Order: sequence, then structure tokens, then C-alpha cells
Amino acid sequence: MIHLLDLLLGPMAFFVAYPAAAAVIGGLFLVLARRTPRRVGKAMGVAWLVYASYETGMQQRWLCSGECNIRIDLFLIAPLLLLGSLATAARALRAHRTG
Repeated sequence: MIHLLDLLLGPMAFFVAYPAAAAVIGGLFLVLARRTPRRVGKAMGVAWLVYASYETGMQQRWLCSGECNIRIDLFLIAPLLLLGSLATAARALRAHRTG
């Protein structure tokens, strides 16, 4: 049985390894926000860009002393980003369908 935690944290492993991909996601949300009048798209875009900066800082050891292997912060960050992104995408699709 797949655990909920694995579903949430599994995709984040990719963004931990490649923070530039998180910046791309943030950029996509900002483009999406320009096409729809929703502030939540802009907020998610900014959140992803802030996360990309944060993760880059973690990789470069600017934000940690070198013992960054245990990432308790991702237990908060991952659900917020992933669930917020899904909700934003669903809202955008619904707005697009209704015209």
C-alpha cells in the first residue's frame, strides 16, 4: 500500500536535486496567473520561486552548515507546494472550461 507521505515527498525529491525545475514550475504558474484573474496562481508561482531559491541555498550550503541530509522542513514545504499546486491547476482548468 502506498503511503500518503510517499505520495507527497516522492515528487519533491526531484526538486531537491534540481531546484531549477522548481523555478520553471514557478514561472509556469506566473504565466498561468497572467491568463486568469486569480491571485492564487501568482501566489503559487512566487511560492515555487521562493522554494527554488531556498533549495539552491541548501544545495550550495548557504543555508545549512553541511549536515543537511535530514530535511524535516520538507514535511511542511512539500504538502503546501504540491497540494497548493494541484488546487491552483484545478481552478485554472475549471475557469478555462467555463470560459
